[in-house]
Amino acid sequence: MRLTWKEMKLHKHHYILMAPYVILFILFTVVPVVMSLGISFTYFNMLEAPRFIGFDNYTKLLLDDEIFIIAIRNTLILAVVTGPVSYLLAFVFAWLINELKPKLRAFMTLIFYAPSISGNAFLIWLLIFSGDLHGYANAFLKEFGFIDNPIIWLRDPDYMLIVIIIVQLWLSLGVSFLAFIAGLQSVDKTLYEAGAIDGIQNRWQELWFITIPSMKPQLLFGAVMQITTSLAIAEVSMQLVGFPSVNYEGHTIVTHLIDFGSIQFDLGYASAIATVLFLIMIGANLLVRKVLRRMGE
Repeated sequence: MRLTWKEMKLHKHHYILMAPYVILFILFTVVPVVMSLGISFTYFNMLEAPRFIGFDNYTKLLLDDEIFIIAIRNTLILAVVTGPVSYLLAFVFAWLINELKPKLRAFMTLIFYAPSISGNAFLIWLLIFSGDLHGYANAFLKEFGFIDNPIIWLRDPDYMLIVIIIVQLWLSLGVSFLAFIAGLQSVDKTLYEAGAIDGIQNRWQELWFITIPSMKPQLLFGAVMQITTSLAIAEVSMQLVGFPSVNYEGHTIVTHLIDFGSIQFDLGYASAIATVLFLIMIGANLLVRKVLRRMGE
């Protein structure tokens, strides 16, 4: 609906209240994205002024950079596995825990949210996946006869992604889980009574026809968080398998971006990587929105 100037003046207090957020959003989100897009068409090493080179960065990135292809492969594997799995696990755990009594529900909520507030708790995972028989994983497998020699989890290319997936799943449950708990608590209980009158017969039908449609905003928030988190995996990889990892088997798009942006200082090339990642995130976000709109219909 098109607003007239008179209507805008009538509701000016709304615009005044929104102004600080809008200004900060433009300054710290819109402007950096536009600047990065512009720099991606230049050669910029921070010592000289940016020099326009057209699509050279994108051509090199997509056709000549074999490490970037490895990074895309690893990022998509991590995103496809950790994104949907952690999203579904967070919803299922939230749905089950929401049925508990208030005190027990609060305790279990804290337990599941703890990984998100634990910071870079990689030390425990380094102990679990230590490459000798003192590592918990190797000791367990040796004890039950699955292995004779210790597995070098964090240096063997065959196991690197598996370790990263396990740790990322552990880290990514918390935020979406908390949003889902809040969404489940906000569902109007009278809808279930009305649903029973209309013929809903079991909990699965309640979940599909009442619960999910009532908490679509929280489901969308959780989906966006999972997409962003799963496509931006870097710290887990760098802390566990090193930077760069053996044969780049733990390399992701973001670690490739860090390599060129913070170590080689080729900011034009790094901006091209960031633009490709941005477009992948936008595409994934639109796809998830389309799927969520059809849920509960």
